[in-house]
This record gives sequence, structure tokens and C-alpha cells, in this order.
Amino acid sequence: MRRRDELKKAHIAGTVWFALAVSYIFVLALRQAGVRWWVVFSLSGHGVLIVAVLVSLYLFAIFRGISSSQNVEIEHPLTSSTYYAAFYLLTPFLGGLAGCLGMIGAHSMNQFVLGIALGTLGVTFMVWVVLDPLIGLLEMLLPVSRKHHAVRLAQARDERERKQRNRERLLDEVVEQEKLNRRRWREILEPEAERLAGLLIENGNDAQTVEREAVGIGVRAWQTGGLVCMRELRDTAIHLCQRKRPDQAVIDYISFWWDGIGNWRAKPLGS
Repeated sequence: MRRRDELKKAHIAGTVWFALAVSYIFVLALRQAGVRWWVVFSLSGHGVLIVAVLVSLYLFAIFRGISSSQNVEIEHPLTSSTYYAAFYLLTPFLGGLAGCLGMIGAHSMNQFVLGIALGTLGVTFMVWVVLDPLIGLLEMLLPVSRKHHAVRLAQARDERERKQRNRERLLDEVVEQEKLNRRRWREILEPEAERLAGLLIENGNDAQTVEREAVGIGVRAWQTGGLVCMRELRDTAIHLCQRKRPDQAVIDYISFWWDGIGNWRAKPLGS
């Protein structure tokens, strides 16, 4: 944990140094092109915000990359080591040092500082953009790295397939349980469906008594299997009623009788 914190601090310092070097080169180029200072400052004001956002995204990406690379040390024996990480993160300072050594004997301070900034930019670009990807590619060409990479991909594929099988198994269990529930409900509520179909036929005689009995049937269905059970019972009752009276249209009074029982809500007449 301590090593990781030190690497974070080193990377933040290196990134800030790199940003300063690039900013100096940019400002100097504008001044040499004849741009006035007030224009430079107005551009730098927006530039600071953009650089801050880019640096934040870069820091997040590089730290995610460092943490994930530790899981494949066999595939990247060099780039996942602490010494390489320190070299990678301190590259801007090494570039500045190289520029400083190269500008010994410079005739002016501006030329000396420019040399340091160019050294920082050049070395950092070479290491971060050219050398690091090249080393990573060479590491992946090693026999041990290729073997471990293949094994890791195979394990990841097996894990995905295992999870897929588990999802399919759970889905099959849910479907099978639903079928069992429906069979059980039909066995338990078959007499209730017969009585409910009879109530639909008798609705014109003593409507209050019919509705009271239908409500009782609906409550028992709700207690047995909830809304799904109620729908199953309603559909069965209407189907039985249609078989008994094929020459007459069946009005779905059940939806109104059961309105308010659990989650049941009345449907329009004739639905």
C-alpha cells in the first residue's frame, strides 16, 4: 500500500512537471510568433482547465492500468515490476535532467530553460508513446507470457460459460416452478373456478350475494398465489362459462368484483 502511494505521488509530480514543460514551449512559441501577452494569458486561462481535465483522466487511466497489470505479472515481468513503474513515472524528470545536461554552456537563461523543456517533452514522448508499448509487445512474445495469456483467456471463457449455464439453469428452474405452481393451482382452485363460472351465469339473481361470494373466492386465490393465481382462476372461470353458454357473450364481471383485492385492478367491460 505504501509503495502504491509513493508511485501515485511520483506520477502526479511527473505529470505536473511534464505539463509545465509543454506549457512553457507553447507560450514561448506564441511569443516568438509575435503574439501579445494578453492573448497568451487569455488562451492559457482556458488551457489550464482543459489540461486539468486531461491530466485527471490520464491519471485515472494510468492508475487503473498499473493496478490491473499486477494481475498479469507473468505476462509482463518487466513492465509490472516496481523498478520499471518508478522509471516510467519519473520519465519527465529524467528528460528534464537530460535537457539540463545537454544545455550546459548555454548563453542565456531562456535557452537553458527551453532545453530542459524540450528534453522533458522528447524523452517523455519516446518512453510513454514509443518505448513502453514496444516493451509490452516484446514481453507478450515470450513463450511463458503467451502460454499464460492463453490459459488466462481460457479461464475467463470458462468462467463466462459457467455463469451463462448458471443463468440458464436458474431460468429453467423458474419456468419449471411456474409450471408446478399452475398445476397445483388448477388442482386446488378447480372447484372455485367452477363456482365462479356459475356466479357469472347467476349474476342477475341476488347480485349482492353473488358479488360477496366472488370476493371471497378472489381473496382465497390471492392468498394462494397472488395476482398470477387470480388471473389463472379468472381465465379458467371465463373459459368454463363460455363452454357452458357458447351462444352468449360472457361479460367479465370478475374484474369488477375483485377490484381492490391485493394488486388486482378492474378491467373495462368486455375485455
